[in-house]
Amino acid sequence: MSVVIIYHSGYGHTKKLAEAVFQGVQAVNEMAILIAIDAEGNIPAEAWETLAKADTIIFGSPTYMGSVSWQFKKFADASSKAWLAQTWKDKLAAGFTNSASMNGDKLSTIHYLITLAMQHAMLWASSGFMPASTKAATRNDINYLGCFAGLISQSPSDASPEEGPLPGDLETAKLFGKRIAELTLARQTTKLT
Repeated sequence: MSVVIIYHSGYGHTKKLAEAVFQGVQAVNEMAILIAIDAEGNIPAEAWETLAKADTIIFGSPTYMGSVSWQFKKFADASSKAWLAQTWKDKLAAGFTNSASMNGDKLSTIHYLITLAMQHAMLWASSGFMPASTKAATRNDINYLGCFAGLISQSPSDASPEEGPLPGDLETAKLFGKRIAELTLARQTTKLT
């Protein structure tokens, strides 16, 4: 069972989020693989084969101007070869994003990632978390930003990657990675019986 996390990070905040998701996956499955999309929107040639062999792919991108970064979009456009061959069909998919604003139209990015997964005939997994929506809730509670369709986080625009995302968002990311790994494992167990 392998879970691949493929992401682009412009300033380091989304990378930190990807690493937290990776830690969560690794808590269940040591076959976690982290692939960074570079500043030119490329991935190593062998990464395409890694994606083809994966059981699950988790997509990650910062939210820029209400959608994924152009580097992530370049990767997504290049995935048309995998689409044509239906290489990712029936794989589990999930996604995450980060932006400076509390809202920042992050859900548009998550919807883009869902659409990408649907184009590839993949199966989308939700975050699975209830929101922290009571008066007693604090900014570092799990799923404080209240997204069900994927993982979202926020890093202040003047924060270094060491300062953001905040601890609650990083803990949510770890639990998200763990959930996706557990879903992957459950699918594998079902296939084996």
